[in-house]
Formats: sequence, C-alpha cells, structure tokens
Amino acid sequence: MNSKRPVNLDLQTIKLPLPAVASILHRITGVILFLGLIFMFWALDVSLSSQEGFEAVKGTLQESFFAKLVLWGMLSALAYHLVAGVKHLIMDLDIGVTLEGGMRGAQLTLAISAILVVLAGVWVW
Repeated sequence: MNSKRPVNLDLQTIKLPLPAVASILHRITGVILFLGLIFMFWALDVSLSSQEGFEAVKGTLQESFFAKLVLWGMLSALAYHLVAGVKHLIMDLDIGVTLEGGMRGAQLTLAISAILVVLAGVWVW
C-alpha cells in the first residue's frame, strides 16, 4: 500500500469545479422532479375528479404559501434539469467537450437556469 498517498476525508475542504457542481445539481433536480411527481399526479387526479376538486386545487394553489413554494420548486427543478439536459445533448454532438467548453457550458447552464427560476417565481407568486 502506498503510504505517501494524500488522504483528505474532510468533505468541506474539497473544492469541486463548476462543471462538477452543475452535474450534481442535474442529478439532484432529477430526483426532485421524480419525487415531486407524487404531488403533481395527486393534484391532477383531484382536479380531474370533479368541478369541486378542480376548484379545491385551484384555490390551494392560489392561497397556500406551501403549495406555491412546492410549485415554484418543481418549476425551478424542471427549468434547471431541462437546461442541463440540453447542455448534455449539445455535448453529445462533440460541442463543448474540452475543459474550457465544460466550464463555459456549466456557466451558461447556471446563468440561464437562474433567469428561468426567477421567471418561474414571478409567475407563481
């Protein structure tokens, strides 16, 4: 065993590059979307069950702070996941696969997603 190998077990001191952060966020937003489908399918089921169910879901989304927060979170996760997915599709075409291209793609992904998250917040609130 090589005893001269550096060992760093303190995760708070590890500085991840921006493309790694963008990749991790892409995975996290995928999980958020998967779990959020539970609430979205429930709201769809209730809203399609009857006129009263539709009005109840509509009223909840208009009045409940928590419901608006969940909706904004879902839209934000969807926006980031979509933008990062498009970045991956572009990279599949061998565009931006260099170190510089990866950094630029991560920057664009985060910038475009931030704009979309703000727009989603304006629309929901």
